[in-house]
Order: sequence, then structure tokens, then C-alpha cells
Amino acid sequence: METTGMSLKRGCVVVEDSDSVAPAEETKKPKIAECCLTKGQDGVEDDCVPSSENEPGLPEAGVAGKGDKNSSAEVEEEEEDGLSEEEEKEEEEPESFADMMKHGLTELDVGITKFVSSHQGFSGILKERYSDFVVHEIGKDGRISHLDDLSVPVDEEDPSEDVFTILTAEEKQQLEELQLFKNKETSVAIEVIEDTKEKRTAIHQAIKALFPGLETKTEDREGKKYVVAYHAAGKKALANPRKHSWPKSRGSYCHFVLYKKNKDTMDAINVLSKYLRVKPNIFSYMGTKDKRAITVQEIAVLKISAQRLAHLNKCLMNFKLGNFSYQKTPLKLGELQGNHFTVVLRNITGTDEQVQQAMNSLKEIGFINYYGMQRFGTTSVPTYQVGRAILQNSWTEVMDLILKPRSGAEKGYLVKCREEWAKTKDPDAALKKLPVKRGVEGQLLRGLSRYGMKNIVSAFGIIPRNNRLMYIHSYQSYVWNNMVSKRIEDYGLKPVPGDLVLKGATATYIEEDDVHNYSIHDVVMPLPGFDVIYPKHKEVVAYDDPKIPLLNTDVDKLEGKPPPVFASEGKYRALKMDFSLPPSTYATMAIREVLKRDTSIKKQTQLNTTWLR
Repeated sequence: METTGMSLKRGCVVVEDSDSVAPAEETKKPKIAECCLTKGQDGVEDDCVPSSENEPGLPEAGVAGKGDKNSSAEVEEEEEDGLSEEEEKEEEEPESFADMMKHGLTELDVGITKFVSSHQGFSGILKERYSDFVVHEIGKDGRISHLDDLSVPVDEEDPSEDVFTILTAEEKQQLEELQLFKNKETSVAIEVIEDTKEKRTAIHQAIKALFPGLETKTEDREGKKYVVAYHAAGKKALANPRKHSWPKSRGSYCHFVLYKKNKDTMDAINVLSKYLRVKPNIFSYMGTKDKRAITVQEIAVLKISAQRLAHLNKCLMNFKLGNFSYQKTPLKLGELQGNHFTVVLRNITGTDEQVQQAMNSLKEIGFINYYGMQRFGTTSVPTYQVGRAILQNSWTEVMDLILKPRSGAEKGYLVKCREEWAKTKDPDAALKKLPVKRGVEGQLLRGLSRYGMKNIVSAFGIIPRNNRLMYIHSYQSYVWNNMVSKRIEDYGLKPVPGDLVLKGATATYIEEDDVHNYSIHDVVMPLPGFDVIYPKHKEVVAYDDPKIPLLNTDVDKLEGKPPPVFASEGKYRALKMDFSLPPSTYATMAIREVLKRDTSIKKQTQLNTTWLR
């Protein structure tokens, strides 16, 4: 049975982490700010060579205080080193990660303090495995996105599969350097061994398909045939796929379903753009998904064929692309109804009666729709502190907060970079400690190296706009959470004089003699979940092996894997929840209300580590 919980509305938007959703323009909700935010490489086979060009995101104007002369500092695209082994190693060892997370944030640190239900809570482990938290996007038509078809639409105008294998790794490297203007050569000549017309045609097609912006011609040199690649339209050709190579009868956008594990959406698009050798801004999507989960969502890309996209399935781990179709339009941010969640809480301690009470309470009362922990970072320097310093125009503090050493979950090379910065305050010396410079720290250090320590605003402007806004919105979320907790502490879950309600698109105060005309559903503040499709049933399952998956993903189904077999009476018990949430709603906050426990990574890691000992 579907029920609707209590409504505590909130304004502006939330970044759609794995359990939150896309920004949406909502005139009936108050806005904290006028701006909205999107937050926004795994194993590779020999015949899949990624571009080494840095793709940090869309270059946009800077975010700085009003009246600041440098407030419109440009975001510049920077050349990037190739991927290092350290970057590709995404998984931290459990001991080191647990140790680092001792210094992370708790819910109390970010204003998440209240519950609305009276049931007794119980312990459970959230996201012990990525497959314990599965997110499927719900499109604007109400359809839940699933990856269930890997076939490629048949198109006679697509080149043969030979385009992906006919070039050697060395030839691909030379062509990439030519394409990205990384050397002084004006062309690359590829000798046609065992010359035939079919072989030459395949090489021509491979270069044009894999390296947008390059043209080809055939030349005779000393009795040998060469296919010569050269630039046709300058640097603009890389950002704008070649118009004449796209069939006129085909929609300009290839839509596909992206299945990903342990990658957020922006990282995933950066990886795809590297392997396709295109700019990330030719991709579009309806909402971003967080890293620590398995997520399924729709993506659209301009004038990249389904054939090329499908080939990436042979190249990349933890990604799968499918359900291809050609459409006339891209996707728009916010054009989704929400997300469907399948969540497993492992090793629960509650009795069946306690679990049933918690689920009934979730259906009947709802939950406080706080901004979740992923808004605030995983180290001892919260992102909201940086946001506050930006709003105060304290640019030296912004620089120090981003670059200073800190405790928490970070890779070793980043720790060394911070140590070098603390010791020398030399951006060039600190940069040398970073094998991967596309992160916020590397971008800021490049900016400081270019503009100098006295022009921090311009240096900060090199960071992509979405990343800069992340800090601002983190501080807004921090303030919001604290305001809601204070509101509930002082006045409970009933409307009181002075609360805001909406009349049309205008927020007005509730007067003393008008209180009886309103319920908590009318109060314009971020209060318990609104427009939520809650679980129709629980499922408590028993199991013996803590390492086995407890549900089947889309890829498991594609590969024909049987569903998990549960024990009748196992050593452990888990709670499986299936539910859908609308935009601007965090699933972890619903789970928090069920468990009555802190859902921060710090606390969950402690539970996980204790359980596995």
C-alpha cells in the first residue's frame, strides 16, 4: 500500500547523490539561493586507449563575492598527465580506510540530530557492499531505467568492427597527440601493410571514427601506400563532432543506459569522454548519482554512435552501456520523477516486531529530509567550512582550507602534496607530488602557480564551476540542517505562528488566529518526507556468508546469474527495502529514521570493522 508521509518542504535543490536527486525548479518551495548545482577509469584492454587530455568539466565563469574585481576569473582547461596506477586503484584497504574514517564527520557535526518517530531503533550496516545500495533512475515518463539490452541498433552507415582493432596502440598514441595538438607535427602517416583497397578504407574509417577533428588522405611514398591523418578545422573540431560524418536520417543524440559501480556521474562521464576522445560537455543527463553504490541512469551524447559506445563495454570495468537509441534531443537536468532504491541493511539487530514497527512508522509518519552526509565531505575539513569562507570573501582561508593537511580518507599522493604545501607554500613543489592533477587541489595549485599568491580569486576560478558551487551549497545545506533541527526542537511537528506557508508562489507567515487552517504539510521548511512512495513490504532475509551479494543487479540478470539463495535460519539477518523517492530526497535519511542510528561513513565504518573482526 502506498502512503504519503508528512511534508516538510524545502527550497532550491539538492545535488543528486546516490540517494538524492536532481535539481528541479520548484516555485512552490522557498529558495535558499538562486543558483543550482550538479556535482556532479577502470581496467582497460590493449585496444582501448584513453585520451590523456584533462577533462575537468565545463568551463564557466568564476564564483566570487560581488564587487570583487576578479570575480569573473575564467576557468581554463589544463593539460593533464596520464592516469597513474595510484589513480586507477580505487579501493582502499579496509584497515586503512577504517582508520582514516575515525576522523570523519558524524551527523551531529552537520546538524542532523532529530527523529520524528517513536519506535525503538536497531543497528544495521549500510553500504557494506556496493550491491547493497542500488539506484535506478525514474524518468519524466515514470519509467524506471534498467540495463537489459546490450544490442546495437543496426545501421548500414556504421563502419565495420575493424575500426576498433586495425590501428596499433602506438599509432593510436600518435594520432591522439596529433588530435590534441600535443606535438609540432602537422600530420601522421600510417603505412598500409599488405595493401588492399579494403584495408585502406578500414584505416580511413578508424581514424575518422576514433579521432574526431582529423581528416585523412592516401599518399604514395617511395612505392608504398600511406594513410595520412591531418587537422581539418583547427582546435574547434575536437569540441564539435564532425557534422558531415553523421547520417542525416539519424537523430543527433545517442541515448543509452549507463550502469556504473563505485563512480559518481561526473567521474563516469570524464572516463567515457577520455576513451571517446571528446569533450565531456557533449554528454547530458537528468541527474547525478553518487559513487558508493551501483546506479543505473539514462545518458545522452551528441553524435557518438551506439557502435562506438558499445565498444567501451570491452574496455572498461565497473561500467556497462546499453539500451541504445537515437533521439533528436538531449536530456535536461532535473527532468526526472526521482529514483527507485533497492537497499540492503546487513546484520540487523532488531526483532521482527521492531522492524515491522519501524517500517510502519516510515509509511505513516515519514522522515526528516535532511541533506545527507555526502554533501559535507569525508575528511576532518568539511566542505561547508570552505563555503562559509567563500561567502565571507576570506580567500586566504579558502586556499588554506582546501590545501592544508587533514585527517580523513585521502590517497597517499594527496597527503604528500598537502605536506609539501604546508612546508613550502610553493604551488609548483606541491604540484610535483600529484601524479593526477585534475582534482580540486591540483587545479587550485595550477591557478596559484599561474596567477600568484596575491591573486587567489583568479586561481580559484580555474576550478570548474560545479566544484566551486559545491562548497557554497554545502554551507547552505549545513545551515538548513541546523535550522530544521532547531525548529523541531523548539516547536515539534505542528504549525505555529510565525511559520512560513505558501500562498501561490509567495511565502507568508502564519498568524495566531490562522494556525488551525494549516497542518505541518503546509509549512515551508525542510520537514519529513513529501510525495514519497514508501515500501510496500519488508523483507527480512537470513544468510551465513557476510560477503555474498543479497540481491541481483541488472548486470547479474544480463549474465544469467541466479538470484541469491537465503538460509531459512542464518547466522545473520538483513533488511531489504524497495522504495521510490522524488527529487530532492535522500534515501539515507529515510534509512536513518528506520534505524534511529547515525548513517555517516565514520559510524558505519566502525560498525563494519567491528562486525568483520
